[in-house]
Amino acid sequence: MKKQIEKLIQEALKSLDINEVNFSIEHPTDFNNGDYSTNVAMVCAKQMKTNPRDLAEKIVALLQTPSAFGISPLAGGENTLSIISKIQVAGPGFINFYLSREFFANNINDILKQKENWGKNKILEGKKVMVEYTDMNPFKPFHIGHLMTNAIGESVSRIVEFSGADTIRANYQGDVGPHVAKAIYGILNSKEYKELGFKNINGSVSQISNWIGGCYANGSNLMDTSEDIKREIERINKAVYEKSDEEVNTVYEWGMDITMRAFEEIYKILGTKFDRYYMESVMAPIGEKIVKENLGKVFTESDGAIVFHGENFDKKLHTRVFMNSQGLPTYETKEIGLTITKFEKDNPDISIITTAIEQAEYMKVVQKAISLIHPDLESRMKHITHGMMKFAFGKMSSRKGNVITGQSLLNDSISVVLEKMKDREMTEEEKKKTSEIVGISALKYSILRSSLGSDIIYDFEKSISFEGDSGPYLQYTSVRANSIIKKSESMKIGDSNDIPESITLLERYLYQFPEVVEHSYDKLEPHHIATYLTELASSFNSFYGNTQILVEENKYINYHLNLIKAFTSTMKNGLWLLGIKIPERM
Repeated sequence: MKKQIEKLIQEALKSLDINEVNFSIEHPTDFNNGDYSTNVAMVCAKQMKTNPRDLAEKIVALLQTPSAFGISPLAGGENTLSIISKIQVAGPGFINFYLSREFFANNINDILKQKENWGKNKILEGKKVMVEYTDMNPFKPFHIGHLMTNAIGESVSRIVEFSGADTIRANYQGDVGPHVAKAIYGILNSKEYKELGFKNINGSVSQISNWIGGCYANGSNLMDTSEDIKREIERINKAVYEKSDEEVNTVYEWGMDITMRAFEEIYKILGTKFDRYYMESVMAPIGEKIVKENLGKVFTESDGAIVFHGENFDKKLHTRVFMNSQGLPTYETKEIGLTITKFEKDNPDISIITTAIEQAEYMKVVQKAISLIHPDLESRMKHITHGMMKFAFGKMSSRKGNVITGQSLLNDSISVVLEKMKDREMTEEEKKKTSEIVGISALKYSILRSSLGSDIIYDFEKSISFEGDSGPYLQYTSVRANSIIKKSESMKIGDSNDIPESITLLERYLYQFPEVVEHSYDKLEPHHIATYLTELASSFNSFYGNTQILVEENKYINYHLNLIKAFTSTMKNGLWLLGIKIPERM
């Protein structure tokens, strides 16, 4: 609808000899001011050297009598003007559009017909999009940052998939490097290993993986206390690369297997399934070869190292080391190997990477270097970032071992929801299943409701609330709506097709869903969907609180039930885009 109105306005401007104007069409905050509002008259007034309100009146006159001015009422595809009930000038020159009752009634029917396809678009039809996210490192805990990038990356993957793309989910994992050496040092010097050997360490895959994470923290802390320990960890690091120490290699293979299996358990809980796994050990030699081949062209030598002077190509960039003075590839070089491998093997039209905001400047330098080697890739690489999740005691670090892991946070959220549901009339199995669905949604929504790049102040109590701005609130509202539909199935309802004259706030929000999805893809920001769903849920609760639906005297009962069905379809599709399930009961 927005695009149709835009085309009508452009035709009106042409008849006034106004061309190539950038104007906005938005939904007013107060729907009393229309369903759409445009600033076109104020944008054009300066160019026309006229009063904005006078120009707005001229544009409205053209739109209200289009045939007299050669404007096609079909400019938007369907008869756009027939579904606009009123066009008004307001304030200094805004033009407000009010959609007709017929439009909203037809939109409900469209939603019911489209069901799971409601809100989808074809922006990326025929395109292949790869989204890389989570990027967990074996031998380290699943920390809060991994939880954040997983929630964001999975949601972005679903948004591009909803927009018609062939979507590939990718995960890049650091299977080598100092963190692995620190963990192995911690394992080899642990009481458990010395007394039992790793094969006899008891516990579930998750428990053993957490123990390995603790060994990493211990090894990292010990490295700072002794030069001898530091040298030993450096030796282990080299042995892992070279596969030159049998004991180190045996522990390495065991640790990789345990932690990768533990990660898969977490991915399953979070509703993520990756299509591609890339390992740092494989990407390093590929990147090293590319860097050396472009020495003197893109990269230069500096004090025995190979560097890239980003500032020579963009003043906003800086210099970074790609091969250190010992001849070892840095993260930057491995990133080049990863990027080139992605494009060579899958050739995506767009490659999206999700990381913490701390890596934003680093990624800009790497992508600039890649674009100089392969100019055709520059426009196909996109990088989105997230801020930090903060608690009362500040930023956490897995290096020092004082971390609340992503997994423990998930477990805590699920446990608290389970406690809240202990008196519900449900079986224990139902309570367990529902608490997992609701607990996970509480965390995901807390992450996705914030704009990308901004820090999140995580409030545990608010996140699990069944009221207000939370994931459980959206789920609870959906369950309530589904229960009304289910209850109606056992009632004898006539076949009245009466439509109420007044248009509800719920209807005014429902038709906006496809626009919100398109906007979320355009910006690659899931928070637009989260915000919209909260407003939509609030409008439903207002409608439900002010309307007697399942009563005999309601002559609009069929229309109201269709409206609720349209609402549940929209919530289901919208929550799916956030990676959130709707439980059967709450």
